Amino acid sequence: MSKLFTEVTLGQIKLKNKVVMAPMTRSRSIGNIPGDLVAEYYEQRSEAGLIITEGTSPSPNGLGYARIPGIFSKEQIAGWKKVTDRVHAKGSKIFIQLMHTGRIGHPANLPLGGVILAPSAVLAKGQMWTDKEGMKDHPTPKEMTTAEILAARDEYVQASKNAIEAGFDGVELHAANGYLMEQFLHPSSNKRTDEYGGSIEKRIKFVTDTAAAVASAIGKDKVGIRLSPYGAFNDLGPHEDTHEEYGLLAEKLNEIGIVYIHLVDHSSMGAPKVEPATVKKIREAFKRTLILSGGYDRARAEADLDSGAADLIAFGKPFLSNPDLVTKLEKGLPLAPVDQTTLYTPDAKGYTDYPVTQHSVPVV
Repeated sequence: MSKLFTEVTLGQIKLKNKVVMAPMTRSRSIGNIPGDLVAEYYEQRSEAGLIITEGTSPSPNGLGYARIPGIFSKEQIAGWKKVTDRVHAKGSKIFIQLMHTGRIGHPANLPLGGVILAPSAVLAKGQMWTDKEGMKDHPTPKEMTTAEILAARDEYVQASKNAIEAGFDGVELHAANGYLMEQFLHPSSNKRTDEYGGSIEKRIKFVTDTAAAVASAIGKDKVGIRLSPYGAFNDLGPHEDTHEEYGLLAEKLNEIGIVYIHLVDHSSMGAPKVEPATVKKIREAFKRTLILSGGYDRARAEADLDSGAADLIAFGKPFLSNPDLVTKLEKGLPLAPVDQTTLYTPDAKGYTDYPVTQHSVPVV
């Protein structure tokens, strides 16, 4: 019997299946406010038991990319309320991913007064798109003061409270893919010699302090985290402490009692494969829900659920072009390909215009 399509409990909420829609940036939030188009997009994909939204900034300083949403203003809370209402009406649950981009940004994408901040003033290689000036090099970030670190932690806490006000079932802290939280974890981007840098124990402090503060504010059953050990995005890659660091981080997160760890393996996109020993160490250290993601099809998902390697399976790109992915997986229907040219464009094309298979029946 298939486990992928059966109900499961996550913390205190019931999910109608074990399929998770992974967070994926889509750059459709004009003025950094999610509008009706964003609400339609998530509603279309509400066959998933759990939706995790695209990265959403807890701070004006974290809006590094063009047209990504935030959740620090009343207008943003109101916009997200439309999303959660429509998703809940279809029987799905939804967590918001809180993503502060840190050094991965450009002033042209930030609102007035925004600052590119990072643990240390270490330049990230590469460029990013700005609507105002086209492709631009990343600037060297400003090294955060202790006061700015504490302020950033508090921004995550307030954003989490805002998320609950907007109707979200919980929040996912984005500590992966080279953004602010992972910048603290990584020795190449964190050169600090104070309580937030140097040893493994000090490098994980911002992440664990923030996770504990958010759990205290909204409840530990409403807090998850995404990690990408051995990832290679945004000028960060595996380092000699990766295995030990993520093992210790998993232990500390287990002590805090958050509801899930979402572990992503980007080897299907060319990154180094996550070492099985590290996954095993995290699985053994963290006693609550483990979500695995990265290049899954139905067969691999079923195998990892059957073996106990994972409790939930997240699918990314297939959800972009297949709003009815759960039905297609269950019925063995062919999947539509993704239009790569419209991933980050500002309108409905390649976003809400992918068709639903006529044989599909909504899974509620």
